[in-house]
Amino acid sequence: MKKKTNNGLKIISQNRKASFNYFFQEKVEAGIILKGSEIKSVRSGKVNISESYAIDKEGEIFLINSHIPIYKEASYSNHNPYAERKLLLNKKEINKLIGKVNQDGFTLIPTKMYFKKGKAKIEIAISKGKKNHDKRYAKKTRDWNREKARYFRKSS
Repeated sequence: MKKKTNNGLKIISQNRKASFNYFFQEKVEAGIILKGSEIKSVRSGKVNISESYAIDKEGEIFLINSHIPIYKEASYSNHNPYAERKLLLNKKEINKLIGKVNQDGFTLIPTKMYFKKGKAKIEIAISKGKKNHDKRYAKKTRDWNREKARYFRKSS
């Protein structure tokens, strides 16, 4: 799943369900604290962030429920695959995120994990959950666009 884009980012993992389940208001880039065996697993591209979310604990933001599998060659100094991982943000950004989550009822959802200049980064979206009718509408427009593209391909 490792893709290299034109702006120097090497995408490790994407959360494709997030755009279907949530409305994104704003996206924030954050660093992530990883152990040695975790970064080895991340470099091999075996990360799953589809079920994860971020919360605040005592003024810091942590990534919960992200799965970074055990690195087999690390032997006794391996890590917990579902451990909480601290995100690196400025105090100003942390305060803004905490304010949005506490007052407006938003959620912090990771959308993608990537390498930028050799450092592991994660993109967090400030998002609000979609209702079922919103999901149906999104599915309807996606299907219609697909049918429209097929029709134009056949006609030309």
